[in-house]
Amino acid sequence: MMALSKDIALDLYRTMVKIRAVEDRLAVVYYEGKLPAFDIAAGPVPGEMHLYTGQEGVATGVCAHLRKDDFVAGTHRSHGHIIAKGVELKPMLAEIFGKKTGLCHGYGGHMHLFDAGLHFGCGGIVAAGLPQAVGAALAMKKRNEDRVAVAFLGEGAANAGAFHESLNLAATWKLPLVVVIEDNLYAISVPKQASTAVKSNAERGSAYGVPAVQVDGQDVLAVYEAAGEAVARARQGEGPSLIEAVCYRFRGHFEGDAEGYLLKGEKEDWKQKDPIVLLGEKMKTQGWLTDTEAESIQAEMTDLVADAEAFARQSPYPAPEEALDNVFA
Repeated sequence: MMALSKDIALDLYRTMVKIRAVEDRLAVVYYEGKLPAFDIAAGPVPGEMHLYTGQEGVATGVCAHLRKDDFVAGTHRSHGHIIAKGVELKPMLAEIFGKKTGLCHGYGGHMHLFDAGLHFGCGGIVAAGLPQAVGAALAMKKRNEDRVAVAFLGEGAANAGAFHESLNLAATWKLPLVVVIEDNLYAISVPKQASTAVKSNAERGSAYGVPAVQVDGQDVLAVYEAAGEAVARARQGEGPSLIEAVCYRFRGHFEGDAEGYLLKGEKEDWKQKDPIVLLGEKMKTQGWLTDTEAESIQAEMTDLVADAEAFARQSPYPAPEEALDNVFA
């Protein structure tokens, strides 16, 4: 059992509240100009939007063990991952707004956030980040570095060939890789039991000799403990690990998702396991957090997000003649 201190718990709590504050605000901003008849191309944030609301405990629990020079490959739902890794909110939101001051100068948008200084990247192709993480881990090993590569993916991606090929290579080469499956029960609208032969994707680790564990993804402390062991194992040159975190997205697969596939009352039941609320209650029981302090943290993060949003809105769009800049020909 990993030792937990007030400082660690507070850091985890603050990170989760920050992620939630960003997602809650984007859930409002995204619909500007898109209603009453939903127009995905309209508004200040055009295109699709996949929010991380409800899954904050997974990214937070894992990234709490990472250094700035560790590599993280995210998914199409990666706001939580990059915030937990330590991104500055202003360029992140500017990128989501498609502005020139964004992380990728407005070229990438919300599904293609990239921060070279943080060694972070994500993309919209299912399971594509895992081979990239394997490549990063291989480079780390060849350079005799004690860095770690982490790949986040959904449970649907665990059925892709890239998942199995990557686990096989990582195990064969004994790479410093941590694979984190965020099992939020649905691959878009398809429930896991309708698409996956095994009950738990953690079972698949044994096929490649990779230590694997399933944890409650709504419990940030459970994720934190499992990730601590996996990251330490990777840094010590003992090879890859797999963590399956069972969690739940509190919003649809994408904004505008009618969610007709959900069971009646399902979402309401899962919201009783809000990772922020659960940790807050545990901290209050320990005497580590008061209602006043929790309100102060919430206000602080809300102000940070408002400041970043103002920066994004006021930033200029790239000029039309810049459309082909930074593009490989």
